[in-house]
Amino acid sequence: MRARPIATSAGVCLDGFTIRAPIDPGRSPGVRLRLKSHTPRVWKEGFRLTGRLQTVTTRQRHPGYPVEVLRIGSLELPVPVVLAPMAGVTNPSYRRLCREQAEQGTAARPAGLFVCEMITSRGVVERNPRTFDMLRFDDHEPGSSVRSVQLYGVDPDVVARATSILCDELGVQHVDLNFGCPVPKVTRRGGGGALPWKRDRLEAILRATVKAAAVYGVPVTMKTRLGIDTDHITYLDAGRIAQDAGIAAVLIHGRTVQQAYSGEADWEAIARLVEHVDIPVLGNGDIWEAADAVRMMDQSGCAGVVIGRGCLGRPWLFRDLAAALGPDGTAGELALPTLGEVGSTIRRHAELLVDLYGEKHGLTDLRKHMAWYLKGFPVGGETRRGLAMVASFDDLDARLADLDAAAEFPAGELGTPRGRQGTPRDRVILPYGWLDSPCLDDSVDLSDAESEVSGG
Repeated sequence: MRARPIATSAGVCLDGFTIRAPIDPGRSPGVRLRLKSHTPRVWKEGFRLTGRLQTVTTRQRHPGYPVEVLRIGSLELPVPVVLAPMAGVTNPSYRRLCREQAEQGTAARPAGLFVCEMITSRGVVERNPRTFDMLRFDDHEPGSSVRSVQLYGVDPDVVARATSILCDELGVQHVDLNFGCPVPKVTRRGGGGALPWKRDRLEAILRATVKAAAVYGVPVTMKTRLGIDTDHITYLDAGRIAQDAGIAAVLIHGRTVQQAYSGEADWEAIARLVEHVDIPVLGNGDIWEAADAVRMMDQSGCAGVVIGRGCLGRPWLFRDLAAALGPDGTAGELALPTLGEVGSTIRRHAELLVDLYGEKHGLTDLRKHMAWYLKGFPVGGETRRGLAMVASFDDLDARLADLDAAAEFPAGELGTPRGRQGTPRDRVILPYGWLDSPCLDDSVDLSDAESEVSGG
């Protein structure tokens, strides 16, 4: 029998089992729980269940939320979801794994935008072998994916030249410009999240890139943060500059550079940017479940969402997102994976990595994902260590066989942060005198800002 949710003053009652929590519990409203047995259990932040978690049902979309295809220039995205580039994670294998999961949640194609790892514009222009090695795309099924690249650069001419090379020689269909990186080795040279403070340089880069991409009909987007810190907020100015320069959409992380990945993302600021510009705004920050994405879009009015750390060890999040936000999303129950099903996902991930890098290097790359995949599951220390050191398919299969395939997904992990978090930095490291003026002194040379950034 299907669970029948009934709202009550005490919480939500499901066929006689009650979640002792407000109807809108905060981090993940829109998630309904189906319960079995009578084993009491604590679920998130002290909310108590009088049953055991069996499945999660995601709302297809918030009541009254318009069903609209996200249009970014010439691109049409029926599922308004973007996989954010993450260095060392979102290689072609992981992007394809996430895409395959998304396609289980909807028949619409493409089932999201899966962006290549960030590369440097100088690496492209100088034809750095490492940079071009990263420029691999998932083209196994025509129409199912878009060749999307995130580009980092500080020189308008170099970024424009790199864009022309990407579009002309590699058939790239979407270019995203990164102005949100909070890494100190980037900001101390005026790059990443530090650059929007210099409004004139930001505008010059955006205009040059849009002009270069327009020759090929390729849309350009911009990824940024709220600002350097609370005293140096840039996102509203950056959004207006981007719109005037012809940028097709703005992707905004609701944190400052100083916050990095700590604290909570400011969704109200995302809403302010939506009101401030006329181009699509996509929100990023603190989306751990599909219901979080629904809530962000409802609260902020953003046109789509950007997923980063929330998918670490959980590529099936894109299935849930496609089901929640896609035009034909599968309203109804989406079963959380058992440990055995997670093991099957790990095996598929391994196959894709080995196809890309070969068995030795592919399985070495897989190791860093193991802690994310197994987080919260009842897996012994010896098995965890063994999986974190796999060197062959035989070894991997033997270790996966040791898992308790029937173990249920750990309810305590729902809606919780994943990946790096840390604490706010005491200060953001910037070039000397960077904050003295919102305009860039012509004597300042930013060419070194790309010398130590991943991607060549």
